[in-house]
Amino acid sequence: MPVRTPVPGPGVFVAWAPEARTAAVRGADGTTLEVLRALGSGPRGLVEEQAEERLVRHGENTFPGRRPDSWPRRFARSPRDPFTAVLLVLGLVSAAAAAWGTACVIAVLVTVSCVLRTTGEHRADRSAAALRDLLATTATVRRRATAGSPPLTRELPVDQLVPGDVVLLAPGDVVPADLRLLRATALTVHEAALTGESAPVEKYADAARLPDRSGDGGTPASAAPHSGHGSRTTTAPCASPAPIRHSGTDAATAPRDDGRAPAPVPDRPAPGPGASPLGHPHLCFQGSSVVSGSGSGVVVATGAGTVLSGALPRADGRRRPPSPFDRSVNGIAWTLIRFTLLTAPLVLIASALLRGRGLETLPFAVAVAVGLTPEMLPVVVTTALARGAALLARDGEVIVRRLPALHDLGAVDVLCVDKTGTLTEDRPVLALSEGPDGREDPEVLRWAAVNALWTLHLSELPVPDALDEAILDAAEECWPGGDLFEEFEGIEALPCGPGRRLSTAVVRPPGDPRFALAARHTLVVKGAPEDVLERCARAAGAELDATGRERLVRRAGESAAEGLRVLAVARAARPARARPYTPADERDLDFVGFVALSDAPAPTAAEALAVLARHGVDVKVLTGDHPGTAARVCRELGVAPGEVVTGDRIDALADAELSGLAARTTVFARCAPEHKARVVRALRAAGHTTGFLGDGVNDLAAMGSADVGICPRDGVDVVREAADVVLASKDLTALDRAIVAGRRSTGNIAAYLRIALSSNFGNVIAMLVAGLLLPFLPMLPAQVLVQNLCFDAAQLALAFDRPGPGALLRPALLRPRALLRFVTGFGLLNAVADVATFGVLALAVRSLGEGEGQSAFHAGWFTENLLTQALVMLLLRSGRHAAEGRVPGPIRLATAALAVVGLLLPLSPLGPPLSMTPLPPVYYGLLALVLVVYGLLLAAARARQPSPSGV
Repeated sequence: MPVRTPVPGPGVFVAWAPEARTAAVRGADGTTLEVLRALGSGPRGLVEEQAEERLVRHGENTFPGRRPDSWPRRFARSPRDPFTAVLLVLGLVSAAAAAWGTACVIAVLVTVSCVLRTTGEHRADRSAAALRDLLATTATVRRRATAGSPPLTRELPVDQLVPGDVVLLAPGDVVPADLRLLRATALTVHEAALTGESAPVEKYADAARLPDRSGDGGTPASAAPHSGHGSRTTTAPCASPAPIRHSGTDAATAPRDDGRAPAPVPDRPAPGPGASPLGHPHLCFQGSSVVSGSGSGVVVATGAGTVLSGALPRADGRRRPPSPFDRSVNGIAWTLIRFTLLTAPLVLIASALLRGRGLETLPFAVAVAVGLTPEMLPVVVTTALARGAALLARDGEVIVRRLPALHDLGAVDVLCVDKTGTLTEDRPVLALSEGPDGREDPEVLRWAAVNALWTLHLSELPVPDALDEAILDAAEECWPGGDLFEEFEGIEALPCGPGRRLSTAVVRPPGDPRFALAARHTLVVKGAPEDVLERCARAAGAELDATGRERLVRRAGESAAEGLRVLAVARAARPARARPYTPADERDLDFVGFVALSDAPAPTAAEALAVLARHGVDVKVLTGDHPGTAARVCRELGVAPGEVVTGDRIDALADAELSGLAARTTVFARCAPEHKARVVRALRAAGHTTGFLGDGVNDLAAMGSADVGICPRDGVDVVREAADVVLASKDLTALDRAIVAGRRSTGNIAAYLRIALSSNFGNVIAMLVAGLLLPFLPMLPAQVLVQNLCFDAAQLALAFDRPGPGALLRPALLRPRALLRFVTGFGLLNAVADVATFGVLALAVRSLGEGEGQSAFHAGWFTENLLTQALVMLLLRSGRHAAEGRVPGPIRLATAALAVVGLLLPLSPLGPPLSMTPLPPVYYGLLALVLVVYGLLLAAARARQPSPSGV
């Protein structure tokens, strides 16, 4: 429940504390004078001394995002990774058993892994923090040097603003703090960052002039004219913006971003103290931007007290569920822990029962457990992810703020996006120009361009209207040079405004004498179809009766339902006169026709959607727009929209029903923030790995519910802080490259797991078998340690692998159960090769003595292990087939080095200290035969075995 917080000045300050967030908004109630008195300020601004005192008391006006952790703090937290914890436990056991070599190696591996992970995440945080330097950092403030000094207007750093400061607003400005308006002149503000509504909202300084509100949490639904195309900087409430959203249709079909029909503007009281702060049109909020008009306001909240900062906690109050990476890693880690806890006691018990050995086999049991554990996994995972994130950051396209998020990107199979700014540009384009008979007629565009041109020239609008600009661009393409409409001479313009949804340009036709008695003026009217048509008396030379007018309004509504923004165009000839024209002259018009505009598709959107589809990513559009608008954009981009689901229908469904519907639906329209979050959660419940691309506070709930939260660089601070991945722009092409990079990194991690676990599992089985059959240990702890060191060092090259093209065409996810099946099958095959090697060794060393025979057996198995592991690295490294993809240089060097060490170490001076002696030449011939047969079986099994990770 919202609560009212008592503060100085009764009835002046109100603070809202919704359950899912805390936002303090002051100045919502009371008159302007009461607000100024409570703040200790005035229209002339604060005195500098007052401002300095308040800055000390309230702190800087900075976004209270989480403070990036220091490098040492990150390093101290990094051992909490499950695999690192397994290694630490084994290290402690090794130290307890006085196996200091094993303990030291494990300590080095843990340290290297923690350093790599900490460094990668620290660099990503620094890169994301550097994006703030690209944002505006100043505001226009009115202050006084002393109490008796005149006010001075100057630019001030945003972080120096304090409550009571008077801020001046102009078109294009970003509102630097929460403001109570003192003055507003045709002021419209874009609040998409807070509400997701792409239409600008009209603001008033007078609290009594409040437009009607809908009941959806206070988002304004005023009848203020607006362009409705989502631009933050290039729209103005003039000429044609208003009718574009509501032309010729009722509330059921008007294509407005928030899905609501325009409301009248009756005088009614302000929303009550329990209402959402966004329902007050005399308040401007930090993060919104001025579209048109001007104004001034007094700062009522800064820093953590603003609505924008109060939205930082998850908007739905839910704890974010574990990511796909966390689930996969935890599953694999617990599988390994179970095997490790089973293996070491099994070795001890078997040795004691069958061979009468005691605790002297404890170092060997620990070495076997270490051999089962993929010691290099934390290093390989961190290196693969950090390398992928560094390559993306180097191109300046993507910043991965959380390294595991790169894996999650590779696992994404459903991407949820908004429409405006992602699939479409923030500008409209002409879609059709038709006459009264419904046929294409360029004359309609001609007259619309005349209206647009002279309205822009004569109205002195603060910002050019984007819709008029689109009409002029289309006319320029039809008539290069503009001769067909610029030859008119503009006389006067009557722009649209509050409560007025049409504009009129008065022009002198070409060739008409300027001062003759028969001089004529032409009124060209453009605006909302119903408003224009009610002023028309004729259409196509015939009288326009009520039936004909209803037919034309209905046709405009049909076009609006298809996602078009429709404007009606009319004209009338009048005798020339010197006195000004007024709206009363807009009568007895001749209807010319309709022009309709649509959102301009982003240049790369169609190609990016096609590429994402080829890569197995299904794109869902979640927008506040009208269903027809969203469906039309999808069709233009080559995506079949299917049945469009609206927010009302989402409200009527249970979670289980929504999961099935969300999986088969492409477009969700008229969505509030909670609708988006529910859809994302429903997709996850259906088993999809979901990403969400958003840039406004209204997207926080959905981002927090997704597996991966993605935000463009120009998104608001609070959203960038909550995002896992930051894009340089809303270009889906860059996001596709990030997804591919995530799949490549996941492919390398999966390849390492396939190779390391299957090889280690096979060796452990062979050690257990040999330990039960042989009267001596099959391999000494020191030999196991050296073998693990060599294999681990070689496997680090897998972080630089290049998975085959087929591995990048579908989502990549580490699946513990499938990986366990893969490892079991290939581990048993490896164990068979090891047992065959036992037979070869028995033949090769039977003529040697007992001591020399044991050393030769150790050397032979050591060599065979490294050679088979090198073979496994080549055959299981990537793709479904052994020969898929060209082997990168690092892997070729690593496998070659592994083979050289395996062949030469027993022959080198290091052999005797490790209890290994040279082998008879016959062994190498027999070993080559075993390796050839093993390689053929391995390749045949690999060709029939699907990848356990989807890579």
